[in-house]
Amino acid sequence: MSAIKMKRVLTTPALIAFGLAYMVPLGIFTTYGEVTVASNGHLPIAYIITLAMIFFTALSYCRMANKLPIAGSAYSYVQRTFGGKVGFLVGWAQILDYLFLPILNYLVLGIYLNEAFPSIPAYVFVLGSLCSVSLLNYLGIKLINSVNFTLIIIQIFFIGLFIFLTLSNVSLTPETMIKPLQVNAGDFNGLLSGAAILCLAFLGFDAIATLAEESNDAQKSLPRAIIWTVLIAGCIFLVVSYCAHLAYPVWQDFIDNKDTASLDVVRRVGDISQLGGDFMYNFFQAAYLTGVFASAMTAQTSVSRIFYAMGREGVLPKQIFYKIHPRFRTPYLSIIFVASFSLLSLVLDLSLVVSMISFGALVAFTFVNLCVLKSHLGGNNAKTASMLFKYGLLPAIGFFLSLWLWTSLDATAMIVGLVWLAVGFIYLTYLTKGFSKVLPSIDHKELSSIIKD
Repeated sequence: MSAIKMKRVLTTPALIAFGLAYMVPLGIFTTYGEVTVASNGHLPIAYIITLAMIFFTALSYCRMANKLPIAGSAYSYVQRTFGGKVGFLVGWAQILDYLFLPILNYLVLGIYLNEAFPSIPAYVFVLGSLCSVSLLNYLGIKLINSVNFTLIIIQIFFIGLFIFLTLSNVSLTPETMIKPLQVNAGDFNGLLSGAAILCLAFLGFDAIATLAEESNDAQKSLPRAIIWTVLIAGCIFLVVSYCAHLAYPVWQDFIDNKDTASLDVVRRVGDISQLGGDFMYNFFQAAYLTGVFASAMTAQTSVSRIFYAMGREGVLPKQIFYKIHPRFRTPYLSIIFVASFSLLSLVLDLSLVVSMISFGALVAFTFVNLCVLKSHLGGNNAKTASMLFKYGLLPAIGFFLSLWLWTSLDATAMIVGLVWLAVGFIYLTYLTKGFSKVLPSIDHKELSSIIKD
């Protein structure tokens, strides 16, 4: 075991800030046009459906974070519940989510900043963002936390201004207020399709669990932060989407320009408030890009902790991944590895990256729900009605809803994801002889040591 441990400096508010930064509060505008059209102008209802589905899985993460407050998130939970081989494959799939999210953020930063400054190539912005994010991660989680608070405040300020200007300048008649919430029988399929897309907006609440070994009183702070992050983000998405529909109710205008629908809405709010469409557009660009930068930071932080956990178990080379910087107390070699891998953002396609993220996240969600069922209800001990409800029914609902979301993945996502799993299986079987030394169950002595640190 490494003698150097990570610093336990994160409180519940800090963990919530980390989760919100990962999710990007302004991320609602990324898929605004696509889901508004799919749901026939009922984006708030689609968010309600998504929030209900995500909530059950978030509860399962809370149960496991309380039982196993260690770095690694889904990988660690599955490794200690179902054994090393299954744990590795879930962790391998989970890497798709965490390892490619920084790449997604760097791609977005490059595209948007190149649009604003066309004389500067996009790769310059990509490399600049990558280097600065990696440096902040290298220097420590406390610095990351301070930057997160600042970048979230910028987004929250824009969101507050957007809501205030909308409600102050639109005609709030009963008819206009109820229209975004009126669902017809023919809208149901579109709502479900839109809700599946919106799951991307919530990916990242599980990233909080990767910081267990840097959290104060992790068994209490992690579950609180996970639930609060989901609820806060859900409320933001609901209110903003509702106000956006009030400001621009003619959603049919977005059918042919889904990608720029959010910009049309932002400009409309600026025009009706007399602040000017250009002012709101520029403010939105600045707030959104700072949010994407914050998401890149938190994504790199999370995946480096997963690699640290996998290095500790010996499923990845310990001499690289199970190393803590003696001064900054960060897994610095893991951070450098992630930064090097993120150079793929210079050549990868945006849609392919999104597909890979979705596949990895859904694998993790599915198995965390199963972990609750096995770890809390396994064995021959008597089960009370309360236990069956909390550790049986609720995670079962989360499990089946996660499986349902798989039906929303396109063929590219399934093919790439399955190929990635096949590569992991080959690595597991032939190159490591099945990881015979990986812990198949909970090491209580080790777990007790980690909790007490």
